Amino acid sequence: MSAPERVIALWFPDWPVTAYLRTRAREIGAAPIDPSHPLALVRANRIIACSAPARAAGVRRGQRRRDAQSACPDLVLVAADPERDARAFGDALRVIDELSPGVQSPRPGLALLRARGPARFYGGEGKAVRALAGPLAEAGFADVRFGAADGVFAAQQASRAAAPAAPDIRPGGADAAVRIVEPGGAAAFLAPLPAAALGDDETAALLARLGVSTLGAFAALDGALVRERLGANGAFLHACASGADPRVVSPQQPAPDLAREIALEPPLELAEQVAFAARRTAESFHEGIAGIGSVCTAVRVTLVDDRDRRSERVWQHPGAFDPAAIVDRIRWQLSDAAGGAKGAAPLDGAIAFVRIEPEAIDDAAAHRPALIGQGPDERAHHAMTRLQAVLGHRGVLSPAVEGGRTADDREALRPWADGGRADPAGATAPWPGSLPAPLPAEVVRPPRPADVRAADGGACLVDERGLLTAAPATLDGRRIVSWAGPWPLVERDWDAERARRAHRFQLVTDAGAAWLASLTGDGWRLEGRYA
Repeated sequence: MSAPERVIALWFPDWPVTAYLRTRAREIGAAPIDPSHPLALVRANRIIACSAPARAAGVRRGQRRRDAQSACPDLVLVAADPERDARAFGDALRVIDELSPGVQSPRPGLALLRARGPARFYGGEGKAVRALAGPLAEAGFADVRFGAADGVFAAQQASRAAAPAAPDIRPGGADAAVRIVEPGGAAAFLAPLPAAALGDDETAALLARLGVSTLGAFAALDGALVRERLGANGAFLHACASGADPRVVSPQQPAPDLAREIALEPPLELAEQVAFAARRTAESFHEGIAGIGSVCTAVRVTLVDDRDRRSERVWQHPGAFDPAAIVDRIRWQLSDAAGGAKGAAPLDGAIAFVRIEPEAIDDAAAHRPALIGQGPDERAHHAMTRLQAVLGHRGVLSPAVEGGRTADDREALRPWADGGRADPAGATAPWPGSLPAPLPAEVVRPPRPADVRAADGGACLVDERGLLTAAPATLDGRRIVSWAGPWPLVERDWDAERARRAHRFQLVTDAGAAWLASLTGDGWRLEGRYA
């Protein structure tokens, strides 16, 4: 087997934290965050990354949210966003690629280079690291660890073991953290590392049960027996531990920056003026996506006024955006913000900045016209889009199911352009106290007063413990043959004007009609009818 190729690894510690801070710093009008303040990123109530001040306070990766907050009450928690991490890491990849083309990024926060080319060009691996460290520091990437070794795995571990070197590595007297493992020394370097460094928890746990605690002990096992017991993955991990990583660096081009933006000087007050000024930006945005053989199916539009108030919204498209459709969305977003539409951020001043960026792109081949004309859905969409362009964003509406606890809350009319959203207003999110399936086929607006009585003709009410005083027997004079409930609903007790208390029932009469009824302080009401 030939010796593994020399690899230079660049590791950016705590990258999700760095990506969040860099993204936050670029947001116009966003309050700055002190990097020295404890910060952690959370996914599924678990800490996945934390800053150095947070670690100093006792926060660790894998901790539960409440344990981390108990260890550090001042901890700032932010939701993890892998897409944000990848977008922000593109800035670092562009800097690296300008100095040494052929960078590969297995994940955000880690970059790999074939060492041969940079070493020959700059006169050695150490000088290559110096050439990379300076521009990265100037671009704002102050904490980067460099490692050079035989093979990808050994280079990654070398970057994690890197210590600050001579102060002349970076301009301005800053240190560079670098660890260079000499050719042929990967096995000896890896030997004392724990088996958990393999990054495979299942294999590490198995090795621990067998009494194999280090990579050196694992490498000492017979390779044929390891393959027989652990399969192909075990054989690959054994090769990595032995300093014979078979992987090679596969150069990749960084993703192109498809976002477009325009600063309006002077700021513009009229929506038509802003839309006209942004038309060329929308065309450039469309051309950039078309240049990579794709189309945009969801676009994020960000508007900032001269008072630093921000309106940001993601627009969906059942087909694909063209420049005219993007300009329409900018105009509609301005109208919603100026008119105080529900869910729209208000903009009081003149518009000073417009940014257009793709939220979802798709292969252009999937959106080409059919060979023999368009189907009825395409013709209907074309007609509704043209009509919407004339009447405005809210001029054409389509029904949608939203999140909520009552039938009236869940039924909504949304603008045609928003009809393709996967989960409008949290329709699939948990809603404690919501109605069980099935939902009513018809919603009664407004709810109709009803007369529900017990078998003896007396009132049918719910006491303070939520129990019925008597079983429902008649609904508006018709006999009730089946019923279910009550399902209590208690909302906004802290708000006297918006507070709501009710008990919902499903009632079936002898005529075969099934109703959704509610009992409130005003009496019985019919809210919906089942098919």
